Amino acid sequence: MIVHPVEDLIREHALFAETGPEIAGLLASCARNVVFRDGELIFKEGETADRLLLIRSGRAALETSIPGHGNVIIQTVKTGEALGLSWLVPPYLTDFDARAIGTVRAVSFDATCLRAKCESDPRIGYAFYKLMIPPLIGRLRTARIQALNLYEPTADPNPA
Repeated sequence: MIVHPVEDLIREHALFAETGPEIAGLLASCARNVVFRDGELIFKEGETADRLLLIRSGRAALETSIPGHGNVIIQTVKTGEALGLSWLVPPYLTDFDARAIGTVRAVSFDATCLRAKCESDPRIGYAFYKLMIPPLIGRLRTARIQALNLYEPTADPNPA
């Protein structure tokens, strides 16, 4: 089995394609390589958002429980994307459950360490926030569309 340094895994991830290699090096001390098995719960809605995952391979379902509808998949996060964006916004609580679909390999960042690095070095903070805002906005848009579809009034099957 080939073992890659976590710094290389960060540098090779699609989200870091536009950043310089020094950013990956500066963030490597906050990161470790992780694996989740099929069906394993990665995050639970409402728990402390204590990590950010860069998905290296596999997929994870973002789920929420909606009264009258049960668990609903809001979005699927796949290879090359970030999972666990709630670490960016106080009160740092997860908004969804995240469950592995098949085997998921990821780089896991400690959120407290990331926030400290972003606050101590404006270059890191700016570069990292530029990386995280587009996926965050994408999730908001997807959730909005899903909510509109979910609560769209249904046509009356017996019109007068």
